[in-house]
Parts: sequence; C-alpha cells; structure tokens
Amino acid sequence: MDSIIQNIAIYALPVIFAITLHEAAHGYVAKHFGDLTAYTQGRVSLNPIKHIDLVGTILLPLVTLWLGGILFGWAKPVPVNFSALRRPKQDMLWVALAGPGANLFMALLWGLVIKLGLGMSESDLADPMILMGEAGIKINVILMVLNLLPLPPLDGGRVAVSLLPHRMANSFARIEPYGFMILVFLLVTGVLGAVIGPFIVITIRMVAWFFGFEAY
Repeated sequence: MDSIIQNIAIYALPVIFAITLHEAAHGYVAKHFGDLTAYTQGRVSLNPIKHIDLVGTILLPLVTLWLGGILFGWAKPVPVNFSALRRPKQDMLWVALAGPGANLFMALLWGLVIKLGLGMSESDLADPMILMGEAGIKINVILMVLNLLPLPPLDGGRVAVSLLPHRMANSFARIEPYGFMILVFLLVTGVLGAVIGPFIVITIRMVAWFFGFEAY
C-alpha cells in the first residue's frame, strides 16, 4: 500500500501536466489556424479541471500503475472542427502534432528537473525531484508515442489522414468509430506494449543522453 501511495504522489503532477498541456496545445493550435471551437468552450486552458476525465485521467492510470503495466489513460478530448480550419486537410497535421509536441517539450523539461536534482545531491529535494522527473519523462514519452500511432482517432491517425491522398484519407478515416476498441484490444493482448515499447525506451534514452545522465 505504501508503494502505491508513493507512486501516486510521484506521478500525480506529471500526469496532470501531461494531459493538460497536451489537450490545451491542440486547442491553441486549432485556434491559431482558425477554429475557435475549443476556445469558445474554455478548453484552451491550463486549468486541469477542464481536461480531466474521471475514468481516463484518474481511475485507469491508477489501475495501470497498480498492475505495473504501461501507464494508460486519456483526458477529455479537445473539440476541433476541422472544417473550420483555414486549410482543413493541411492544418489538421499541425493541430494533431501539437499534443505529442507538447509532451516532448514536457519530457525535456522533466529531464531538466532531473539534471537539477542530480546537482543538488546534498539537498532533501534532490530525490523527490529526480523521482518526479523520471515519472514526468516516462508519462510524457508514453503519451507522445501512443498518440503518434497511425490509428484514428489518435493524433497519428489524424496525421495520416492529413498526409494521405483524398480518396485514401477518406477511406482511412472511416476506421475512427472503431479506433478505441482496436486500441483496447491491442492493449489487453499485449500487442500495444510490444509495438510501442521499443520506441518509448529509445526516446527516454535520447532525453537522458541529451541531459547527460543515465536512462533509468
């Protein structure tokens, strides 16, 4: 029980920041390219309450932490009206990449937190900073890699729709109503972890290399 409580304390802030900035980034970039849907609904916000989903943001991550598998979860998706974008097909690419891009940015910030913690070895704050930094890198890299899977409605699916020729894009987009069921199936069968696991490990090692410390 103590280890579970410790994990919750370590992961709480990184998870909240990861989902909040991921979703806010989608809304901000959509607003930049002409779609005000998320903005008018108050979703271009760093207030985590506006993005938290009880099941996806709280309950499921707690369960996956307890079980020891890939940390899995989601937030309330930011509404985007792609037809309201100035160039819907082209601009969809940047709106989709904004979320994973925010996660990469946060992974680097948490890497900086670890670097600072390593430089404060005599401080009582050093260990909490390092542990939280490790959690922050892990959750953001997982979210980034997971969302880049080319499966609608994940961000990678949107990227694929943006890049494919119109006819192929329309056919590929029809997968979207079944995308979540496919994702859950891949998760419970272990295929998801086998596919994205190596990319997660490589990205974590690259962040660690960038800041000059050993990957955990």
